[in-house]
Amino acid sequence: QQVVEHAESTARQYALVERAIAYGWIPERVIVIDEDQGQSGQSMATRLGFQRLLAEVSLDHVGLILGLELSRLARSNKDWHQLLELCAIFGTLLADADGLYDPTDYNDRLLLGLRGMMNEAELYILKGRMHEGRRNKAKRGELLNHPPMGYVRGPDSDYQLDPDEQAQRVVRLIFDVFEHQGSLHGLLRYFVAHDIRLPIRPHRGTNRGQLEWHRPNRMTLQNVLHHPIYAGAYRWGYRQVDPRKQQPGRPNTGRTVNPLELCEVLIKSRFPAYISWERFTSIQQRLANNRSIAQAQGAPRAGPSLLGGILGCGRCGRRLMPAYSGKANRLRYTCMRATIDYGAPGCLSLSGAFLDDFVGKQLMAVLEPASLELSIAAEQALRVERAQMETHWQQRLERAHYGAERAARQYHVVEPEHRLVARELERQWEE
Repeated sequence: QQVVEHAESTARQYALVERAIAYGWIPERVIVIDEDQGQSGQSMATRLGFQRLLAEVSLDHVGLILGLELSRLARSNKDWHQLLELCAIFGTLLADADGLYDPTDYNDRLLLGLRGMMNEAELYILKGRMHEGRRNKAKRGELLNHPPMGYVRGPDSDYQLDPDEQAQRVVRLIFDVFEHQGSLHGLLRYFVAHDIRLPIRPHRGTNRGQLEWHRPNRMTLQNVLHHPIYAGAYRWGYRQVDPRKQQPGRPNTGRTVNPLELCEVLIKSRFPAYISWERFTSIQQRLANNRSIAQAQGAPRAGPSLLGGILGCGRCGRRLMPAYSGKANRLRYTCMRATIDYGAPGCLSLSGAFLDDFVGKQLMAVLEPASLELSIAAEQALRVERAQMETHWQQRLERAHYGAERAARQYHVVEPEHRLVARELERQWEE
């Protein structure tokens, strides 16, 4: 926007060509480097123009560098002093609106160094001022970005539930199915098997803000399960940048996500919620337990093992792994960490069939008095699930009827002589 709408500064920079000619350079020897327009001078990693300038100076092709404010060539002391050092080695002069500078001269070098340092400090001051402004607005819960799935912006620019009833039901169904399936992969498989689409309102493009139905994907479902807004909470400052993990030229790398308790701002009951806060924390704990790490229990895997992910080794404390052998898939629980890590013999190995049978009998003995209540609860849960699916498909059918009727109305409104428009509307109606 600055490059397009505020062009006077750009025009002044291009006019420096005339100043170079006035100093005695022939027009053919004056080169304009403008590849970095609209880019920040914080780092030269993505600034091809500045890199080209350093290369030309290093090849002793440059006699004079002209700019409106030379110290703004780089907002980093490291990059700025690298340019000054190269100019001093190869005898390159620098000039701006205030004068002509020789990097080999003590006073000029001192002045250029101080101006570069002040420009870098100015950048940090501006960034700090902007960050504090965002933080102050976030503390009131008013710093909002694009609304997530299931929410829209209201007349007061605040978030409110999506006015589409089917969109709300699909969002609530995500949490219901996850609690029933117990894993993110199970949730994804359920949505794919039942052909349930996700309600998405694009943030840009010709269909901006219009409700679209996309096929489910793992990342979208994971974001919904992890986002506290669905429990009515506002969070800010949960992402930080670790400079050690950043990759040159990729400013979005190196980001780390903090847990909710370490967020700079967390305001509960800020938005209309789909689920309660207690239910949200329970889902977060379930997701954490499903992680495939030593500290987590892990999600249930395929196989007849009853105690997989639950048993621990009495010697080393590591988790016992279920292993199957033979055509009959004979089950054994083994601890192989010592073998895997150090090549030493395993801690223990025991038959899984007898252990599973014993634990299963003990579990059934405990649950037998409540078996009737469990059966009734299971039947009720099945009825609720069937009712949810029936409502979902009824809403999709209603939406399809409305789309067909709307296409028919558009087709009949078109005048007969407008055949090009009529043919396109007829095609949409038939689809």
